[in-house]
Amino acid sequence: MRVLQGEALWPPPVWLMRQAGRYLPEFRAMRERADFLTRCLTPEIAVELTLQPIRRYGMDGAILFSDILILPWAMGQSLEFVDGEGPVMAPIRDEAALERLDPARIPEATAPVLEALRRLRAILDAPDGPGGGNTTLLGFTGAPFTVACYMVEGRGSREFASVRQMAYAQPELFERLIGLLEETTAAYLGAQLDAGAEAVMLFDSWAGLLAPDQFQKHVIEPTRRIVDRVRAGRPQARIIGFPRLAGLSLPEYAARTGVDVVGLDTGCDLNQVCELLPPQMGVQGNLDPLALLAGGQAQADAVTAIRERLRGRRHIFNLGHGVLQQTPPEHVAALVAQVRAA
Repeated sequence: MRVLQGEALWPPPVWLMRQAGRYLPEFRAMRERADFLTRCLTPEIAVELTLQPIRRYGMDGAILFSDILILPWAMGQSLEFVDGEGPVMAPIRDEAALERLDPARIPEATAPVLEALRRLRAILDAPDGPGGGNTTLLGFTGAPFTVACYMVEGRGSREFASVRQMAYAQPELFERLIGLLEETTAAYLGAQLDAGAEAVMLFDSWAGLLAPDQFQKHVIEPTRRIVDRVRAGRPQARIIGFPRLAGLSLPEYAARTGVDVVGLDTGCDLNQVCELLPPQMGVQGNLDPLALLAGGQAQADAVTAIRERLRGRRHIFNLGHGVLQQTPPEHVAALVAQVRAA
């Protein structure tokens, strides 16, 4: 929270995207109890999975165990997580499918998620609890373009050609979908903050698929409007934005969206980042998850390079994408120890 509020700290705080995940044996044990969506929507399970990496590593941030597709599911779009395939949804390709979405369903459907946040905040605030009362609780959801990718495509993809084609060929329909997601995303993030999240993160994992003009229209502007809406009633709200693979559009994203900290993907050159972003702009990232998987000297050298290049800047140490499931837990322990070394 201190970095989010404007301080540059040494050593930097650390947490990892997908830090609660299949690389942990205790997580794999919990998988046997329920399917993925049930785990997200059962407060007891979501709380336990969120806390596992906090107990094991003492991370500075605890990110709610959930998924970016909870929001379209809450509006009535079908959602199933298939082993080996990922999310499968009934695609939104026309006016009729869009009309079937009902944002009025969201408060009731997401009530278990907000309950998990309330319980987590009480646990993390306790001085004798996991994190010793010093762990920041993070909520999150997907940014409109990335969520729209899955909603329109109906499943994961490397190219998300259907959604990008819709943006060009059916601009009015696509704008309606993005507008709906803007409104509901802002409300959902606000509800997470009200339920106990101390900061929230917007994942735009597929932002880098867009041409520059489309990036501005479907990534920067929706994010800016979401940030404005969230802060309208919560001026002190702290928000991390992660426009993955933004490339040279990153400075404009940082300047125009109003986020407090920008997440850096693995492909970001830190020398360029430091030249292009103003010194007061906070950053988060950006160790290659494969370096963490490899461990040893390769990991140690990569961590040192990131720490030293961003020393003196507002920096939250993290990965450039999520922890890979094959990652040995002891590599994560070594990472946390090295990041925290004076």
